[in-house]
Amino acid sequence: MKLRKTLAMLLATTMVVGLAACGSKPSEPVSSTPAAPPAASTPAASTPAAPADNVADSITVWVYPVGGWGDEAKVKPLIDKFTADTGIKVNMEWLAYADGDDKVNSALTGDNAPDVIMEGPERLVANWGVNGHMVDLSDMIDATDRQEILPAALEAGTSADGKVYLYPMFNVAHCMAVNYTAVKEAGAEANIDLETRTWTVEQFDATVKALHDKFGGTVAAVYCAGQGGDQGTRELIRNRYGTKLTNAEHTAYTWNTPEVINALTDLKNMPGIEFDASLAGGDEIAKFYQGVLKMAFCWNAAQQLDPNSAGTGEGKTLTGDEIVYMCFPTQEGKQPEEGSGVWGLGAFDTGDDARIAAAKQFIKYMCDSENCAQAGDISNFFSCRSMAEGVEIKSSNPLLVEYYSKMMPYMGEYYQITKGWAGARTEWWNMLQRVGAGDDIAETVAKYEANANAAAAG
Repeated sequence: MKLRKTLAMLLATTMVVGLAACGSKPSEPVSSTPAAPPAASTPAASTPAAPADNVADSITVWVYPVGGWGDEAKVKPLIDKFTADTGIKVNMEWLAYADGDDKVNSALTGDNAPDVIMEGPERLVANWGVNGHMVDLSDMIDATDRQEILPAALEAGTSADGKVYLYPMFNVAHCMAVNYTAVKEAGAEANIDLETRTWTVEQFDATVKALHDKFGGTVAAVYCAGQGGDQGTRELIRNRYGTKLTNAEHTAYTWNTPEVINALTDLKNMPGIEFDASLAGGDEIAKFYQGVLKMAFCWNAAQQLDPNSAGTGEGKTLTGDEIVYMCFPTQEGKQPEEGSGVWGLGAFDTGDDARIAAAKQFIKYMCDSENCAQAGDISNFFSCRSMAEGVEIKSSNPLLVEYYSKMMPYMGEYYQITKGWAGARTEWWNMLQRVGAGDDIAETVAKYEANANAAAAG
């Protein structure tokens, strides 16, 4: 078909562009999880080829605001290129995390699902996939793909029974950020290692104290208004004494440990750290940009390259202060384990073979061709592939290269595919709210872990 011929020609003649930094405007941190369900060059031809008889001539694609993919203007040139190359028209809809899950679940209930959706494994695999709504894409993953795709990303998109519900597209290691200008004013810059971007719990605590002594008020917030951006609070807490929050099989939650209880106790008693039930991750980022907070726990490469909500440019607050990214603090001698973010494309099982075939063309075009470099450009994250059809995929943005080289070695397992994840996330932020309200920490952790495991068992 024309797509395959076009890709072969382009792969033979075109240099792949690197991942460049583009701004994005997510309405909520990109790792939010759902409730359970009930300008590139154009081809030489002046007109697009008509799709094959067994391929639909139009598809609908729904996109959560993942990095720059939440910005229609940045995505449109690549979508137009796909249509020009394949003859398949694409009807795009941009979702918000506030109500996107409701829209998808309503569409599934009404037998009106889109053909393709972009988001992470906690939705595509652990929710819609295992509940029978997604197409198994295993036939799109050959031996070469398994060599080219980051194994952890491919694993995250695969269900326990080996079905691929998410074709990996891009990934990131989550981290935290500090207002470095404020840190220097407080005389605590010796605690910040700009070479390794790692620090100990002792250095972190000393920096919080210095900032609190200098500026007063809240230095950093353990935000817990909802699930938005909750990867930040999980990584802060589990890294403090080095523990896991799920078992290795991803079938149960393991919060009720001395490490978690001690971490929560330390943070609750630390001047300058506040458990804030009025903030979710996006709210925390906004207050950090404004200079109200001096640290942010909801952070990744997209925010560092361009603080999306503020539009301030690379690594700057609204007041012009310098932002530096850091790993979450660990005990002396321990290596940090940063939460991982993986996103990609999946196809809903509409029961229409022609639409499914067109959806697979779209997925291959974006995730397994030279076009995945441009798709990565848009995201501000890192491609899940080292190569695509034999062509190297690499970043041309020096800041992204730096971030990748410093943070990706600390990228941890993708535990968000644990059973009952949607319910467990609710238990997590409710637990933090009760800790912040002054409830007994050990009893609170035991209660909410039990709730999470009951949801997983159910």
